[in-house]
Amino acid sequence: MDPCHFVRIIVGNLALKIPVASKPARSGVHPSSSPCYCKIRLAGLPSQTAVVPLVPPESAFSGDQPMSVAASFDLSGADLERLAAKPIILTAKIYTGCRGATCGVNSGRLLGRVSVQLDVKGAEARPWLFHNGWISVGKEGQKSPPHAQLHLAARADPDPRFVFEFGADPECSPQVFQLQGSMRQPVFTCAFSCRNADDRFQRTRSTQTDPSCSRSWLGSFGSDRERAKERKGWSVTVHDLSGSPVALASMVTPFVPSPGSDKVSRANPGAWLVLRPGDGTWKPWGRLEAWRERGDGLGLRFELLPDPSVGSAGAMIGESTVSSAKGGKFCIDLAGCGGGGRAASPAGSPPGSGDYGYLVSPFHSSRGFVMSSTVQGERSKSSRPTVEVGVQHVGCAEDAAAFVALAAAIDLSMDACRLFSCRLRKELGRQQDQS
Repeated sequence: MDPCHFVRIIVGNLALKIPVASKPARSGVHPSSSPCYCKIRLAGLPSQTAVVPLVPPESAFSGDQPMSVAASFDLSGADLERLAAKPIILTAKIYTGCRGATCGVNSGRLLGRVSVQLDVKGAEARPWLFHNGWISVGKEGQKSPPHAQLHLAARADPDPRFVFEFGADPECSPQVFQLQGSMRQPVFTCAFSCRNADDRFQRTRSTQTDPSCSRSWLGSFGSDRERAKERKGWSVTVHDLSGSPVALASMVTPFVPSPGSDKVSRANPGAWLVLRPGDGTWKPWGRLEAWRERGDGLGLRFELLPDPSVGSAGAMIGESTVSSAKGGKFCIDLAGCGGGGRAASPAGSPPGSGDYGYLVSPFHSSRGFVMSSTVQGERSKSSRPTVEVGVQHVGCAEDAAAFVALAAAIDLSMDACRLFSCRLRKELGRQQDQS
């Protein structure tokens, strides 16, 4: 199947010119003496904040230099269809002062705003430059300095992605489907297992047809005597449709509560190893660490492991916090605004493989989107992760399977990092006792 259409709107090359005022403002501080930043918004998507460097008014700043990314917005095929009927507006509000808020009030002072009209029709087929130059900053209540100008570049890049969806919770050993438009085709199966089957407080597998396989089972609380001391031994094996194992995520560091607490701390996170088959054995590919942040948050960190066969170096390429209550999305993005282009591509396709027709050289230098996976919160009754993977990182089925295994580990980490006062379900242990 073909990948899904995605378009990435990139905003960058920001700079601000503010003429020196003949009379100082009432505050006695001219904007040019304070740091500046802007909030960028597009088509109702969450706004993004970026620093805006000040340049002298006489500066001949040029946008011909390589683009420095300040913000990026991803539009799916459905978004493109919805927005193609009419141009959309990109807005940037410029502020002076420090970012953040004090007592609920923003500390920055609004200078003004600029707007750029974008026509995304056909953007999925070829790159398109919407704007690259200076724009006069519009006045907001007569507060913006006269003749202030913002330099801004905005472009659209085709960013096709493979999209996969779990048919059920990863611990339910579900099928994994590839999505393309309205088509939904099975491509993998998952097998969840727990090596500590006699530990009745470990997360266990339910059959795929079990309607009770939902996170609502996780809400019960055990007594002090029943509290688990550690969660370990979980693994998810991804198979292709022929039944051959093509990826594995295995819990290699147990999830244990920090001393005097009932939660996994950042200082002592649990960890998963994602492995791929090679030379008749499993080879480590990546390492995922997870912990419980203070307050409402699941911390996640993914490290790409070195591959001695190609002389590559390991690198931490993704870290973020997901709401434990509401869930969210874990994203690996090596764009300049996110990962700074820090690491090589996670793809490592064996020579001669090319199931999807996108064979890539192992660990080639990359900037941009790599993958994302949705994560449901603890309040959710079930979790069916949706995984997006950039086509440049998929050269064979094994490449895609590695990201699917990583997504399963990310999802299960939400449960592994639950407070240890919570009892996890025990169906598999009961079934084994009966057998």
